[in-house]
Amino acid sequence: MADRKIGVLVSGRGSNLQALIDNIRAGVLPVKISVVISDNGAAYALARARAAGIAACVIERGRFADKAAFEKALSEKLEECGAELVAMAGFMRLLGTYFINRWPLRIMNIHPSLLPSFPGLNAQAQAIEYGAKISGCTVHFVDEGMDTGPIIIQKAAPVLGNDTEDALSARILEQEHLAYTEAIRLWAENRLEVSGRLVKIK
Repeated sequence: MADRKIGVLVSGRGSNLQALIDNIRAGVLPVKISVVISDNGAAYALARARAAGIAACVIERGRFADKAAFEKALSEKLEECGAELVAMAGFMRLLGTYFINRWPLRIMNIHPSLLPSFPGLNAQAQAIEYGAKISGCTVHFVDEGMDTGPIIIQKAAPVLGNDTEDALSARILEQEHLAYTEAIRLWAENRLEVSGRLVKIK
């Protein structure tokens, strides 16, 4: 199982990427990250990948005539590197029909709320503004909607009365690092079975 390969898509600092790298090194996660791809050449996640000896490259949307051409380039690079699963780790783009059809039920994303509550951007601020008492994170398979795919793992974090967005984000991030590793490990062990919206853990 340890030779199962994943590709990771990033746009920013790469905290979840680092957690995956650390858990692979610790023997907790039986996969290999074969490539890290960013749409942002300044993403710190690229430095994290290179420091870990992982192939890292930049594929910028602006270089392509349209979204489908951009996604074709992403997909071809992932396939070239032998990826079996695509893990979005702070990748700030919605993937479209072309990409999702190439990778059906083989794309995971992590979102900082308990979906279906608070999809989209600034989920932590949304939770505070709404007055939620519990938030958390969700790992889900990706479909063409925004944070609407079948849910794999959720972990909760309390929303405190004096919370700032940064404080809640940090508390949720601790759970994200646990949840993403757990979801990818279940995939690597062939323990995920999807029936419609329901993801069963075998």
